[in-house]
Amino acid sequence: MENEKLKQHATNVRRHILTEVHAAQSGHPGGSLGSADIVTTLYFDEMDIHEGNVNSIDRDRFVLSKGHASPLLYGALCEKGFFPEEELLTFRHLNSRLQGHPNMNYLPGVDMSTGSLGQGVSTAVGMAMANQLDGKPYRVYTLLGDGECQEGQVWEASMAAGHYKLDNLCLIVDHNGLQIDGEVAKVMNVDPLEDKFKAFNFHVIKINGNDFDEIKAAFKEARETKGMPTAIIAITTKGKGVSFMENQAGWHGIAPNDEQYEQAMKELGGADGE
Repeated sequence: MENEKLKQHATNVRRHILTEVHAAQSGHPGGSLGSADIVTTLYFDEMDIHEGNVNSIDRDRFVLSKGHASPLLYGALCEKGFFPEEELLTFRHLNSRLQGHPNMNYLPGVDMSTGSLGQGVSTAVGMAMANQLDGKPYRVYTLLGDGECQEGQVWEASMAAGHYKLDNLCLIVDHNGLQIDGEVAKVMNVDPLEDKFKAFNFHVIKINGNDFDEIKAAFKEARETKGMPTAIIAITTKGKGVSFMENQAGWHGIAPNDEQYEQAMKELGGADGE
């Protein structure tokens, strides 16, 4: 897909994210906005997933390991046409399919129920192993946060992925340098991530995670890499697209008020926020 079309989809996904979090007056906008370009590229350019095969085992898989970024996943699925836009307003409401962490039992297109950090990576490794054992060509992608890399389970799963040479697995780290308590480097430094994943027998690619050309090139390189899994270290801007949210750890897990929501929607296009 051309970059201009991807950019428009990503802008719409960001608008969906804000709509969800504002309607619920809770949720996690910062990291969701920052990873929107990556996930948009996955769903609209990279992965084999559409309404016709969403319930099939024979397709690519995506695991949102940082499950608190559920507004991003729902925003992408909505933009892809898996559910109507008005359902975004039910985010985190009682009996909604769009809960604060994704539940694969509720919504088609959610490939794993996630929330406990580190567990999504493990399940993605299991999926990739299953495809390898079954001789299936489908790929598995998982997105995790840099703060999530403080979890030991991430590295246990990575050890297995490297050991079993899972070249059908692509792990993407949203490396925005911020987590709920502040700067990742000050809370518990995870760098150098590139060297660590290399030590676990990953092919490592470092990119600007808000640049479509670099994102697409990285996914192509990952597909062409044989004999080892790929880790993409994506340097992103937390809160990308909304000026007052960018690079602000405080927007990790709070919702905009009415005035802030209106301003953010205007920044993303449309004088009236529509």
